[in-house]
Amino acid sequence: MATIIVLTNQKGGVGKTTTSTALATGLVSFYHKKVLAVDLDPQGNLGFSLGLDIEEGRTIHDVLTAKIPARAAIQQTDYCDVITSNILLSSAELDFNYSDRELRLKKALASVAPLYDYIIIDTPPALNILTVNAYALAHYLIIPMAPEILSLLAVTQIKETIDSVRESLNPHLDVLGILLTKYNKHTILAREVKEMAENIASQIGTCVFDTKIRPSVAVAEAPAHGISLFDYSPHAKPSRDYADFIKEILIMIRTNRLHRR
Repeated sequence: MATIIVLTNQKGGVGKTTTSTALATGLVSFYHKKVLAVDLDPQGNLGFSLGLDIEEGRTIHDVLTAKIPARAAIQQTDYCDVITSNILLSSAELDFNYSDRELRLKKALASVAPLYDYIIIDTPPALNILTVNAYALAHYLIIPMAPEILSLLAVTQIKETIDSVRESLNPHLDVLGILLTKYNKHTILAREVKEMAENIASQIGTCVFDTKIRPSVAVAEAPAHGISLFDYSPHAKPSRDYADFIKEILIMIRTNRLHRR
């Protein structure tokens, strides 16, 4: 059964989709895992970053509205399988008028989860029904955040949603950690935000990852070419950082599993 990792932050521009793409492609390229990437953001950037035309084919919206099974929406890329999204998903709050509205994604992916080692889910920059659906089936949350005060504020607001989901939908939801992106250790703001992020992490029972993702223009350029950051610029600082980050989270997940035995 797949390990399900959800990338979340209600603040946009924090590197959430970049991290989702790097995690999905890195697990395949470096560890030869079978990965399904699911885009829950109506902007559709995850599929685009992996070289897909998000206006072609069936999407997660078709799956969640029960028009097709999840298997029929899966598209293949050079790296991993993907279920794409597009602007139609922005009507989710209105479309999901079912009694099981918070569990639509969990039920939809149940049939394909055994086919994969990991399912990576990119969520919208909002705490809405799509985000709750992702939290409801996640084993782990990863919270990317930029070293900015507004990004920090967004992380504090996630706590209430996490607590609510743990109480009603997914008691085993585990926040794996907060990932600092666009991180320049030489700035005072970055160091101050890191300290505040560590305080917030302790409040939600998690940590700030040891790995920090440094900025580079390659992060913005790679999606335009539809290839992974690792292939586009393997020696760029964020490529090396994301490789270290993937190694770090795999160790953490392995350790968590040993403790639960």
